[in-house]
Amino acid sequence: MAQASGDFVLIKNVSKKFGGTYVLRDVSATIGSGEILGLIGRSGAGKSVLINMLRGSPDYRPDAGSVIYRFNSCNACGWTELPFEGRLCGQCGSEMEIKEVDFWALDDEDPLKAQVRRRIAIMLQRTFALFGDMTVIENIFEALGERMSEKQKIDRALELLKMVKLDHRITHIARDLSGGEKQRCVLARQLARDPILFLADEPTGTLDPQTADIVHQVLIDAVKSSGMAMVVTSHWPKAIKTMADRAMWLEAGEMMKIGRPEDVTSEFTVGFDLRTEDRVDIGQPLVRIDNARRYYYSYTRGVVKAVDDVSLEVGEKEIVGLVGLSGAGKTTLSRMIAGICEPSGGKVNVRVGDDWVDMSEPGPEGKGRATQYIGLLHQEFSLYPFDTVLQNLTVCIGVNLPAELAKMKVIQVLLGVGFTPQEVERILYAYPDNLSVGEKQRVALAQVLIREPRLVILDEPTGTMDPITKLAVARSVLTARKELGETFLIVSHDMDFVINCCDRAVLMKDGKIVSVGEPESIVAHLTPSESEMMLNGGAAQ
Repeated sequence: MAQASGDFVLIKNVSKKFGGTYVLRDVSATIGSGEILGLIGRSGAGKSVLINMLRGSPDYRPDAGSVIYRFNSCNACGWTELPFEGRLCGQCGSEMEIKEVDFWALDDEDPLKAQVRRRIAIMLQRTFALFGDMTVIENIFEALGERMSEKQKIDRALELLKMVKLDHRITHIARDLSGGEKQRCVLARQLARDPILFLADEPTGTLDPQTADIVHQVLIDAVKSSGMAMVVTSHWPKAIKTMADRAMWLEAGEMMKIGRPEDVTSEFTVGFDLRTEDRVDIGQPLVRIDNARRYYYSYTRGVVKAVDDVSLEVGEKEIVGLVGLSGAGKTTLSRMIAGICEPSGGKVNVRVGDDWVDMSEPGPEGKGRATQYIGLLHQEFSLYPFDTVLQNLTVCIGVNLPAELAKMKVIQVLLGVGFTPQEVERILYAYPDNLSVGEKQRVALAQVLIREPRLVILDEPTGTMDPITKLAVARSVLTARKELGETFLIVSHDMDFVINCCDRAVLMKDGKIVSVGEPESIVAHLTPSESEMMLNGGAAQ
């Protein structure tokens, strides 16, 4: 492949404030064609801010500094390519001219700005931007647009779906996919746009390690084969070491180090330790599942056995980790326990006092008796965007306490999920859009815990968290269990978190429970490669 002429993206001393507080301060870097820059740092470090600034999102205009793009521009048709010398336009065959533009100095109506933005693709955290009623391949067709013939579109769509290991799902409806499959479909859609800059914001934070490895390799191959540039953020040091050519460590908006990924990640992880200790006596069963099934019919797939003949008990004050690869049935089972999905057969019961409540019985005298004592954090959580964090944790969820007492309780819970006193002061009256994705995730967790439920179901609670925040969340779970007597069911791909936080782990595969035991023993049941992947998936290396 021909080499590009110099750097493609130049980030020069950019700074950005939100609410008077720096979220980026004097950050500089260069990115060449065919290069991957990895961003690592704690939640709120500024990684997503920099990603959105490179994308050109209106609210992320730098207060100081500049973002320079160097690219080939076709004066005849306006097409944009990487800055390769002597390149002819891939659309009309005309000669191209290398231009250098200060992106944020351009007017919004400037055609050069539109040219650049058209060739930037982005994958956002925890966002499945798919057309739910369309099939997988129709989603890819939509992203390809109208510039190809019908045969070319089919060939390219199949090529992309094979690349992301999703070619066995081409006729499946997008909403029927598992979370990991949706994420790979989103990746294929973004690659279909044929970008010259790919921005991946925590692209594998909520995926199981096996699926994450697939996505990592697809991204690496796409960069090396096309010559596009990429910026990827991750809280997984392993992911940065696997993918990035260079890494940047951000802390509270400041650039701490930039250089070889091995050097940067090793400094970032100094002092991290997820080990926790407190254990309590497990009480009588609080959840009892007997031969539960959840089948549904798909026009393209026939009968889908999301949960297939599962039996399990969860004791009072127990912390149980539900683990397995994407599509194993973990989230479906947790939603059945929460009363959101009704079983197709078998029984799901939750104890309230001395009474067992059948979670398939509707109404306030049925499962309603139990749901008021169940807290659920969805993988695709949401906060009220036009209310402050304080309001999100009080009036928005019906916490009926005097204002000052409610505020004290909110502060206590926010500290419990890993915010420092200074961070609590900063975010208490902030709106969700002013928070990082990791900060939003912790606020959503606080929204569940502040109700003091008896049973707490957490779906990927640490998916986009850095190791320090994971430690804080693990401690908050253990504290809530010890001090409030809460019981936890945690759906997670992060085996390090499960090992250090859970009393037992339940391994699911193809809708069935295949093993139950201490988390370490579950790892021992995996193949050596699976064990390594699941142990390294969420841990600081």
